Amino acid sequence: MTGFNGRCACGAIVFTITGPVGDVVACHCRTCRRASGFVWAAVECADRDLSISGDTLAWWASSEQASRGFCAACGSSLFFKLHETGRTSVAPGVIDTPLTRTVARHIFCAEAGDYYRLADDVPQHAAGGAA
Repeated sequence: MTGFNGRCACGAIVFTITGPVGDVVACHCRTCRRASGFVWAAVECADRDLSISGDTLAWWASSEQASRGFCAACGSSLFFKLHETGRTSVAPGVIDTPLTRTVARHIFCAEAGDYYRLADDVPQHAAGGAA
């Protein structure tokens, strides 16, 4: 499926994805847990297929390799971008259009918090895990 619309919680940032998105991937690394407040999940799309509007989008360089996009007005965690890949990961919870997919894999499970269990039948990878 292609064609997805979404927004931050306050509506100051809206976006459209005109191409396909990848599987839902749940990341359990420490930085994702700190940035999101729990587990970060995302679907990936090509940068050329992502159109973002709104003047409250801010980017935080969370490492030398990646940045995270969020709304500076409401704090919604929206995007994750590995530099120089031509792809952006988008939080599925901010997409309004039905995704018709579920979590396909868990990554960085070795860093998962001790306050939850990974109890589903989805593949788990101690580190990044291949797509």
